[in-house]
This record gives sequence, C-alpha cells and structure tokens, in this order.
Amino acid sequence: MTVEKFYEEWKNLPNLKEEEREALSALSGQKLEDAFYQELSFGTAGLRGELGVGTNRMNARVIARATQGLANTIARRGAEAKARGVVIAWDVRHQSREFMEVAAGILASNGIKVYVFDDIRPTPMLSFAVRYKGAISGIVITASHNPKQYNGYKVYWEEGSQIRDDIAQKISREIDKLGYELVDGDFHGYLKAGLIEVMGEDVDRAYYEATLAMSASDDVDKDLNIVYTPLNGTGNLPVRKVLKARGFQNVHVVEEQELPDPDFTTVGYPNPEDPKAFALAVEYGKNLGADLLVATDPDSDRVAMMSPDDEGNFYAYNGNQIGALLIHYILEVRGEKGDLPENAAMVKSIVTGELGTAIAREYDIPMFNTLTGFKNICGLANEWDVTGAHTFLFGYEESIGYTYGDHVRDKDAVVSTMMIVEMAAYYKKRGQSLYEVLRGIYEKYGYYKERLLSVVKEGQEGQAQIARIMDHVRQAPFTTVGDLAVERVVDYLEGQGAIGKSNVIEFHLEDGSRFTIRPSGTEPKIKLYIYTVDGDEAVAEEKLGLIEGAVTQRFEEAL
Repeated sequence: MTVEKFYEEWKNLPNLKEEEREALSALSGQKLEDAFYQELSFGTAGLRGELGVGTNRMNARVIARATQGLANTIARRGAEAKARGVVIAWDVRHQSREFMEVAAGILASNGIKVYVFDDIRPTPMLSFAVRYKGAISGIVITASHNPKQYNGYKVYWEEGSQIRDDIAQKISREIDKLGYELVDGDFHGYLKAGLIEVMGEDVDRAYYEATLAMSASDDVDKDLNIVYTPLNGTGNLPVRKVLKARGFQNVHVVEEQELPDPDFTTVGYPNPEDPKAFALAVEYGKNLGADLLVATDPDSDRVAMMSPDDEGNFYAYNGNQIGALLIHYILEVRGEKGDLPENAAMVKSIVTGELGTAIAREYDIPMFNTLTGFKNICGLANEWDVTGAHTFLFGYEESIGYTYGDHVRDKDAVVSTMMIVEMAAYYKKRGQSLYEVLRGIYEKYGYYKERLLSVVKEGQEGQAQIARIMDHVRQAPFTTVGDLAVERVVDYLEGQGAIGKSNVIEFHLEDGSRFTIRPSGTEPKIKLYIYTVDGDEAVAEEKLGLIEGAVTQRFEEAL
C-alpha cells in the first residue's frame, strides 16, 4: 500500500478521535512520508518507533493491532493457552501505561487471562513473572534506551525469553490480516470482572529472592562508596532494594535522575552505554570520592559502570570489558569455592569480543556464540532446559546487556548491578581497584581492543542507504585491510554462520582481528564492530583506526 492509501485509510477510520484527526491534518511533506511509508514490523522482539499517528509510529492503534495478532496466535493453541494468560509490564515513557491498558483490554476481550503489575517494573521482572506465573506469553511496553520520543512493544514467550523468529512470524501473519480500527478494550471493566488481575507481592518477593541467591561471595568490603543513577527509569527501587539486602549502605543516588521522568530532562539520551549519560554521576562521584559509578537504562535491563583509573579519573568501561570482568570474577570466586556446575556454559553474541571466551577457556567453561539479541542468547538456555546438555551460567552482549543464572531469560540490570557492586567490593577488600583488575586481565590474556561505530540513517531514505551499504559490501567484499589479509568472510544472511540467518557480514583477518557490519534491529543505524588483539597495546589500538578508516570509506563509496 502506498503512503497516500495508508493515509487515506487512517483519515477514514470510523472511530477516529479528534486528537488523531488533528495530528493527521498537521502532517505534510517528509513527516507524512515517514509516518506512513511502511508498517512497523517485528524487529528484535516486537515493535519500536517514534510516538505519533501513522502506520510507522507507536500509537494505540498499532498496539491494538499487534496485540490482536498475538491474541489470535495464542487462541490457535486452544483454551489452555488462553487460561495460562499473558503478563504485561510497562516503563516510565510517554503513553506506556495507556498502551498497557490497550493491550490488556484487547487480550481480555479475546477471553485471555491477563496479569499486570501495580506500577512500573524493570523488563527482567517481566521475564521472571512469565516463568513464575506459568504464562503463555508476556508483553513489556518500553523503548529501552532510545530517546524520549520513542516507545516500544516487546513480546515474550512461555520460557520468559523474547519471542524468536518462528513465533514472531506467526504473530506477524496474524497482524497482516488486520486493519487499524481500534477496539477499545474496557480495561477497568475487565479488571473488575477478574479477566485482568493485578499481581501480588509474591512475584516481586520471589524475584528478589532468586536475585540475591546469585551472590558469589560475602567476603567483600561493604563500605564500598557507590553512586547509582537509574536515569529516571524503572531501576531505582529494585536496584536499591537488592543492594540494601546485600548490606551495601553507602549507596548515593543521583537525585536529579532518581524519579521517573519520560522526558529524561537531565540526561537527554538515556543510554548508559554512552559515557555522556554519566555526567551527573561523575559530578557526584568526584564530590563523594566514590569507588564505583553505576547507571541502568530506563527499563533496567542494561547497565554500565565507571570507576577511578590509576590517576583518579573516572574510567568508562565498555560492554565487552564489563562482561570480561564479570566472567573473571564469577569464575575465580566460584572456581575457588568449587561450586561451578560440571556442565556449566556461557553464551555471547557474534558481535561481542573474545576476551570473555579466553577467560572462560581457562576454567574449561565453553562459550557459545549466537546471533545478536537475548532472544538468541537465552534461546540456548531454553534448549538446555530440555536437553540437559549444559547449565546456563552467564550470557552477555557488547551492548552492556548481561544475565547471570537462569531465573530470568533476558538481560537483567538488577542482578548485574548486584554482581558489579559485589565484584568491586570483593577486589577492594583485597586492595585492588577494578581498573587494576582489568589491566591484569589484559597482561595475562593479551590486549583485546574494540570499537563500535554507529551510523544513523533515519527515515525511508536512511533505510535505503543502509540497504545500499550492505549490498555494496557484499558485492565487493574486503580482501585486505591495510597490510592485513582477510582470511575468512562469514555472511550470516546466507546461513554461513551455522547458527541462523541474519543480515550480518563478518570479516576475519589473518592476525586474529575481525570486524562485523550489521543494520540495527531496533534503531535506524548501521553498526560496525571492530575487534583487535595484540601483545602490544599500542599496536592493537592502531589496528582499530586502520580498520575503521577502511570500512567507513567503503560506506561512503556505497552512497
């Protein structure tokens, strides 16, 4: 359907609200084009986009349509699946609660039991609740770390992990049959009738108990001086509750970013992967002489940290470094205690570095690679539940997502923050800073260096440019980068990676370095991941620049 036809269809909807009519009338030119040139489709595990009217925007009609597609998919599984129900959580963003009520009402109108929380919750608590309640599915209304104008809709399946392609395709086929005539579910009526149920404290209590049970050591310095910022998101109460239960009393919360704020007024782009998000936390850290700064993103599934380096400046750790440090800590402490499962295994994405793999290898713990996304990382945990081949111990991605243990089947910033704080306190008691521990890891395993370049290409033209870049790289693949020969090219779109198909190309160089190119599944970006390794830190750094220059030049050629 063309932009004009989509637009006319919406203007002529029988139950169009006045505010929608006004918003549609205000659209013109590129804004009209971007709002209607496509329908939002399921990406990593659902929908994500800018708020507003249109088929390519997040709004109540798009939410209702997607939820009806989910309802139809569940209904095909019979009465038992409908009775098991769907758990819904939501975050601090604009319209999140409204979207929750729309989704809950649609499901209830289809005779599907719905469980909701009494207020905002972190995404990992949704994953836990799906497992705890034995639900068939789950929904979380969130746009994670995206800017304030975004919202999203992520779907989970009965294992508590994000839906994988087989379920997503079934839901998509059902959605494609539907129009945008919003069915106003009577949320409060269904709540009164019992089809929608507000979950009790038992769910929260069980989540906290399972999280606290993952502690690896209590032989730590509990006077660790911590600055924490939830970046105005859902992590505030859960993270503080867990740290308090672990005995960490010296926790200072960034006051300006403590309470929910859908505009993220003091941070702008609420992504802790970007050190700029730590600006206020750094000020607090300097004034308080902090040992550790921690930030969780708005839905509290991702976490980043900073700590003083050898010169007393706060050093920003990237996702690969945090993952390697956590692996080193968990395996060192649990290895000494002798309580590592015999068949333990770890999982990372293909765009994550290999330092964690090198550390795990020393403990004879296998590291498995999956396609990007925790739906794939935790998908292996789901498989091992059935086969018994391994016990899932730890999973992570370079994009500051980690999960530890098997009570949550998604990245979890609550348990990860607990482990980061515990790790820092453990080494502090032994006279080491985290920065010193990281330097020691490099000296032992080699200087693994990484660089992520994200090129933003928004709108319809941006999408076309990303496609041109990927086509150009495939048609003229790299054979050399500087003096380094390309030994191997893996095109996951062709299924060459043997772990599934995805629009990802990976280049392996003769010295062990590699770089990977892929479009983002959730944002209008094309991403370049560069990994080098060398016994000489300066040489490893130099290789990063060499590869970045060669690849960005190729990007420019494509445009």
